[in-house]
Amino acid sequence: MKFQGSQNYVATEDLMLAVNASATLRKPLLVKGEPGTGKTMLAEEVAEALKLPLLQWHIKSTTKAQQGLYEYDAVSRLRDSQLGDEKVKDIHNYILKGVLWQAFTADQPVALLIDEIDKADIEFPNDLLREIDRMEFYCYETRELIKAKHRPLVFITSNNEKELPDAFLRRCFFHYIKFPDAETMKKIVDVHVPGLKKELLAAAMKTFYDVRNLPGLKKKPSTSELLDWLKLLVAEDISLDVLQSQDNKVSVPPLVGALLKNEQDVTLFEKLVFMQRQNR
Repeated sequence: MKFQGSQNYVATEDLMLAVNASATLRKPLLVKGEPGTGKTMLAEEVAEALKLPLLQWHIKSTTKAQQGLYEYDAVSRLRDSQLGDEKVKDIHNYILKGVLWQAFTADQPVALLIDEIDKADIEFPNDLLREIDRMEFYCYETRELIKAKHRPLVFITSNNEKELPDAFLRRCFFHYIKFPDAETMKKIVDVHVPGLKKELLAAAMKTFYDVRNLPGLKKKPSTSELLDWLKLLVAEDISLDVLQSQDNKVSVPPLVGALLKNEQDVTLFEKLVFMQRQNR
């Protein structure tokens, strides 16, 4: 089965090629891109399009690779032994299976999302090298080798907060999701905010890209923030006149807090508008 996009996700040709190449090579797809460009949603939509169950592992700064395999709950076993509970005789009762164990032992192929891998410690990717490469790991407590019944379709996302080790990168197929151009963005908007008037959409898109192209922004607004902003414009019934600038210069848009998310960027934007007005 090949991924050819979905009703809820506008996938470019190169992105669809990357997903299918990853599946053909049987390697994880490492997806990078700005926050809000749909990296996590890609795994969800591919899984739905290919009719695969999706297991998700959202990485935090405290996440350890072992948690993806399994954890042994020795504390509970000790407590149960003190209480004379019969289940202490079977160590399997105290093995907490991680998402990799679940993916490997599933009776049907699954999709596996390892989300924001760069949030974890620098050693985290290295600790998963063998398991991702060989699709197996050993559980020392139960003395059994856990081998994948079916190789899962693995998606790994990164926001580029940390560099990933070369040895890890060699085991992945890489794709960078570029920020959508205006034409692709219109298709995305049409999926998530259908029925927008063309004039309102054109004015909103111009304002959005004007804001994005401002030099010195700490955080550029993303696709998800544009969608939120458009939904607000519709909900608040903002007129076209409010969005359009008479002299075609940048102006402070209504509900700008949906696009700019820190005070430095808002201040920078307001200063630019003020300077433009002074130069008239």
